[in-house]
Amino acid sequence: MQGVSPELSTTLTAVAAHSWPQHDQIEDSDQSLDHFVARDGEIFAGTHLIIDLWEAKNLDNLERMEAAMRTCIDECNATLLHIHLHHFTPNGGISGVAVLAESHISVHTWPEKNYAAFDVFMCGDSNPHRAL
Repeated sequence: MQGVSPELSTTLTAVAAHSWPQHDQIEDSDQSLDHFVARDGEIFAGTHLIIDLWEAKNLDNLERMEAAMRTCIDECNATLLHIHLHHFTPNGGISGVAVLAESHISVHTWPEKNYAAFDVFMCGDSNPHRAL
């Protein structure tokens, strides 16, 4: 985590990994498992990606951003429920979210810095790494 001390980052990671005490009560045969991911003998809520893009272009193009998000959703084998993007000013940043049956993809852009931040969380059979 950029800007976070290594000690705090390690603590936050450890807390996040152990902060859900009920995970050991979910069985592989549990009907709710379709909302979770079972991999390598572990069962967890989903995969969470935090993506920082530097030197990015077209970060003020609303239509292109929506098309890119829809392509990512298709590639991840996810189900789009709703997408909402907001363009702050002409040639300004975009913020938005794609709400998925499997969770979400959010975006915030700063065209003046050529920077975009994406947050991707998916559970079930979707593959968020394909968004990359």
